[in-house]
Amino acid sequence: SMASITTNIKIGAGGAYSIISKSLGLEAGGSVGIPFYVSQTLSAALYIIGFTEGWLGIFPDHPPLLVSLLTWAVLMVISVVSTQFAIRIQYVIMVLIGLSLVSFFSMDKQPVVELPLLGGFEDAGFWQVFAIFFPAVTGIMAGANMSGDLKDPRKSIPGGTLWAIGITFVIYIALAVVMGLYIDSIDLRSNQMVMVDRASYGFLVLIGILAATFSSALGSILGSPRILQALAEHGTVPMSETFARRTKTNEPRNAMIFTGIVIVFAIVLGNLDVLATLITMFFLITYGM
Repeated sequence: SMASITTNIKIGAGGAYSIISKSLGLEAGGSVGIPFYVSQTLSAALYIIGFTEGWLGIFPDHPPLLVSLLTWAVLMVISVVSTQFAIRIQYVIMVLIGLSLVSFFSMDKQPVVELPLLGGFEDAGFWQVFAIFFPAVTGIMAGANMSGDLKDPRKSIPGGTLWAIGITFVIYIALAVVMGLYIDSIDLRSNQMVMVDRASYGFLVLIGILAATFSSALGSILGSPRILQALAEHGTVPMSETFARRTKTNEPRNAMIFTGIVIVFAIVLGNLDVLATLITMFFLITYGM
């Protein structure tokens, strides 16, 4: 397991790539690290598009592409300033997400008349839904991706990852149970903003959506350049000398700029469902290896 590996070897930058390359060699590490970097980079674009959809729920007249590009620019500035600054922002975001969850769980609860325990997938097949949902649960690697910036990765990675899995598991199960019990299945399939409509304070859920997608995008933008930088340090990718360079404050600036450019292309060319399916493919390749 990751916990046992991280407590027995010295972890460098790159998170999962560093763990696998030091356990199984650079060849195995590279075969995992490259698709992992691609999936993390595309995830940032996915979260930015998700942030844009939430923003348009508040300001429907704003041009979607402009909102996405401005969000990308703000995220890049935060990431370039410093990692510590970005992490401090995450604490504020965590409070906002907590408030949105409280607002939703405190909604008026009137049980639905008919509760299907196992309904049919009328609008999409199981695997299509799985491919779209899967990227929502891959953020548990965000902490491991920052392994090169942690004071004690041997302690922080196992503990942080297990806490992340436990907390997100409870939240996802609770959301599924509450929505299944108190929201009609037709609304669940047809209304993407049903949580906003049913919450005690809908604006708090909207803020929570914006905060969650912004936080996830920030985590991906912080983590993916460090994976690329770690790959470059071992000469695994082209232009390794350029991507391996760090600033005086230990920031992978060149890798971050390149990652930002890739994210822009994904935003301009991508579609939310298409990106989610593509990201799922790369993540499954990574985990399958």
